[in-house]
Amino acid sequence: QVQLVESGGGLVQAGASLKLSCTASKNRFRGNTMAWFRQSPENGRELVASISSLGVPYYADFAKGRFTISRDDRQRMIYLQMNNLKPEDTAVYYCNTRGVPVFANSWGQGTQVTVSS
Repeated sequence: QVQLVESGGGLVQAGASLKLSCTASKNRFRGNTMAWFRQSPENGRELVASISSLGVPYYADFAKGRFTISRDDRQRMIYLQMNNLKPEDTAVYYCNTRGVPVFANSWGQGTQVTVSS
């Protein structure tokens, strides 16, 4: 059963913007902090940003000032607006809960972001 579906990735040039979207199942989304992660061969899987059920965001240092995370509880969607993309942002981006062990090993297919220089 697919519980996470990410979309919005693509191939862009440095400096461009992309907006990623993720829909999650009700039991995974409701009341939980949701997050975007990314995985690349160079850095493995790393946290990009998260947003609590109250809408409080957290950003990794590399995302501050460039990325914005948001959530729509009614639609069970989370978004990641990415501006001023850099080649080092190239990765597969995934959404998931943050800090919820029962969901920690269950991931969607991700969405590929490739930034050319």
